[in-house]
Amino acid sequence: MSTQADTMTAQAARPSNAVAFFTIVRKEIRRFMRIWVQTIVPPAVSACLYMLIFGGLIGSRISDMDGFRYMDYIVPGLIMMAIIINSYTNVSSSFFAAKMQHFIEELLVAPVSNVTILAGFVIGGVARGLTVGLLVSFVALFFSDIVPVNLFITFSMAVLTSTMFALAGLINAVFAKSFDDISIVPNFVLTPLTYLGGVFYSISLLPQPWQTLSAFNPVLYMVNGFRYGILGASDIPVMHSFGVVLVFNLVFAGVAMTLLHRGIGIKS
Repeated sequence: MSTQADTMTAQAARPSNAVAFFTIVRKEIRRFMRIWVQTIVPPAVSACLYMLIFGGLIGSRISDMDGFRYMDYIVPGLIMMAIIINSYTNVSSSFFAAKMQHFIEELLVAPVSNVTILAGFVIGGVARGLTVGLLVSFVALFFSDIVPVNLFITFSMAVLTSTMFALAGLINAVFAKSFDDISIVPNFVLTPLTYLGGVFYSISLLPQPWQTLSAFNPVLYMVNGFRYGILGASDIPVMHSFGVVLVFNLVFAGVAMTLLHRGIGIKS
């Protein structure tokens, strides 16, 4: 009897999980699209300024970088930087708001699995990251005429990186106790990692030991993997880039699921 009851419960939970998943995703997308002036436009404006100042004014005085115009060289890094920050910010702020406003409790008491909750929030973060990435790519067309040489690598690296930082954003939100805790990581961790991740330069220009130390920066692999997909050139072998991103995705997904199962920072 117990086995039959468990089977019936599992069958009943499947529709609930599907409805919950699409509801969370729809809510997350509507959330950042409703305030698109604050969530979508600023990253595009910032990227435009980077391209104008670094690529246009300063870049015109810099020789080619790895055989490419300096403007063309920094465009992939700027797109990836926008994807990273927005994927992270969307999930960290949204999940923390769910905690503070206590409507995360409605999901916890509903017949919805933690996998569904995690997937819903992460997909929402990926949606915002890729939306901003597409907008920045469109802006880049006014400054550069580059075309991706490998769409599969370009898209795969963008999705995997966006997923990784969406997971990281949820982990941050679980431990955060105030909105100040949400802003600490983007300001003091993500920004330095992206600036030192080869967005504006090739690590081959760095002297030792900085070149070796840069190899411990995970953002370096994401930027270079994405740059390989667009330009066909990279400081890092593309398979190494995919390997690093996949490992971080698995680790962050495991940590996030463990936190949700234990209710750390949520049920207390």
